[in-house]
Amino acid sequence: MDLKGTVAVVTGGNGGLGQRICHALAAQGCHIAVVYAQSKEQAEGVARDLEKHQVGAAAFGCDVTKRDQVQKLVDDVVKRFGRLDILVNDAAYNKSIPFKDLDNLTYEEWTKIIDINLTGPMLITKAVAPVMKRQGSGRIVNISSVAGLGPTGSSIAYAVSKAGLIHLTKCMAVALAPEVLVNCVAPGLLEGTRATANLRPEVIETGRKASLLGKAADKDDCADQVVTMCRTNTMTGQTLVIDSGRTFH
Repeated sequence: MDLKGTVAVVTGGNGGLGQRICHALAAQGCHIAVVYAQSKEQAEGVARDLEKHQVGAAAFGCDVTKRDQVQKLVDDVVKRFGRLDILVNDAAYNKSIPFKDLDNLTYEEWTKIIDINLTGPMLITKAVAPVMKRQGSGRIVNISSVAGLGPTGSSIAYAVSKAGLIHLTKCMAVALAPEVLVNCVAPGLLEGTRATANLRPEVIETGRKASLLGKAADKDDCADQVVTMCRTNTMTGQTLVIDSGRTFH
């Protein structure tokens, strides 16, 4: 798909990885809807910075777990830009809870993580699907994690939510074909993101040293892969790992 002139919605677009994704898409000529949950000023700053790519950009607030807000987001983006071609589900939440510490894996934390990381992407995917179907094409890229491929990560709830997102990718690829292609990027340890800031120091150090390349995954590599998945015409239902050589699947 030619990305010039397309419109991309990036949830968590004001985050560490989200900003890189916004800039990578804008560099290809995409107009960008920077979606934030709380940090309005930061998201507006990201949108202003994106204009250097000679594209349109605007910040949109949305709690991805609320159906009414999700539908309003989609309606507002279409009203603002006239179309909606790309959805990147990057918004996520985690909290470091050791797997064996089941007492602190509370119902409240479980529900919050699952709602934001899995239910949110499902709700937005359902909301954008009719728009993309009417247009005859669309691309959806989910940002999962290597924690979704094995019993690792910051908590059981996080690992389960990211595993669910990988399977949601496959299921939505079936549901939305042939007009809409759905793929997934599964990063390993990323430094300089809000999600990583919630991890225990020993988890970060282990993730760095355990990879074959001895370093964290690169956010720009992840963003570039998102662009590739948006441009593809024959790839759908797939998950690609970027983790400096730690997970093989």
